[in-house]
Amino acid sequence: MTTHERMRRVYAGRLPDRVPFLDSPWEHTIRRWHREGLPEGVSWVDYFGLDHTVGIHPDTGPRLPTEVLEETDDYVIRRNDWGATLKHFKTHNSTDEALDFTVKSRDVWEQVKPRIRPDPDRIPWENLKRNYATWRENGYWIQGIGWFSFDVIHSRLVGTERLLISLIDDPDWFVDMVNHILTVNLQLLDVAWEAGYTFDEFRFPDDLGYKLTQFMSLDMYRNLVKPYHRRCVEWARRKGIVVYLHSCGDVRPFVPEFVEVGIDCLNPLEVKAGMDPPAIKEQFGDRLVLHGGINAVLWTDTAAIERQIRQFLPALKEGGRYIFGSDHSIPSAVSFEDFKRIVALYKELGSYE
Repeated sequence: MTTHERMRRVYAGRLPDRVPFLDSPWEHTIRRWHREGLPEGVSWVDYFGLDHTVGIHPDTGPRLPTEVLEETDDYVIRRNDWGATLKHFKTHNSTDEALDFTVKSRDVWEQVKPRIRPDPDRIPWENLKRNYATWRENGYWIQGIGWFSFDVIHSRLVGTERLLISLIDDPDWFVDMVNHILTVNLQLLDVAWEAGYTFDEFRFPDDLGYKLTQFMSLDMYRNLVKPYHRRCVEWARRKGIVVYLHSCGDVRPFVPEFVEVGIDCLNPLEVKAGMDPPAIKEQFGDRLVLHGGINAVLWTDTAAIERQIRQFLPALKEGGRYIFGSDHSIPSAVSFEDFKRIVALYKELGSYE
């Protein structure tokens, strides 16, 4: 089967030939694998015969002026086009450290807001013209990417603490930001779709939790976040496509809400934050595709990761609706040989034939 055929079966609740394998190694992880035996010019997905996804990712930011503020051999500090000042580490992969933000008040947002508009040049036309036909011919799973949510606004636009306080003091500000950026996002994807660049899935990140808890109460989720989740689902249904939510952290209280609103797939099922993928599978596996749930912390411990895969994979693949992957991304501590063993075990246990 192609990835496209495999994924269509997964979302339809039918058994494919094997569980799909989708993951995202860090850049430094892939560099290490090339040093340790992955041939240059060959992707890790092709080398291991795994699954191909690609994304159509429109630019939904305010396109503010960018600037490098400081650079050393170890890191670079730059102000990006969302107005966030971030420290990016060169020597290892990690989430960039947020140092400052341009949008610190509703007044500044009102000045920035008109810069976020559905200009045609925000769509990656050249990439689509060059590659789209090949993606379809080779059976890739194509995603329309959303970049607009609570996760994006707190981490890219205004800062976590500032946004969390505003959810209490001025929730209408958050509602205005998320709905404006989402509107532009969907308009741009509509333009790409109408130009013939259709996609199979609407995927967006919305990290609503961290270790053992959530950024907001269940009531706050229902009042402020769930309405735009529902809007995403309704938009996708009109196109006949599915909705994929990436939400890091412990989001267990929200899972029934995700199911009720119509989210089709939940990722990454972050075990190290408190998620319990087998329990979620048992309760929601007939209505929700699960992706991930293999603890990234264990991937360098051969015995531990083998135990978890042997424990989790048979349960999670039961009846279909499961996509194999780490519970976030594959760290650079994972050697090429370690990953070979993980792939071999996945192929042994993940087959339906």
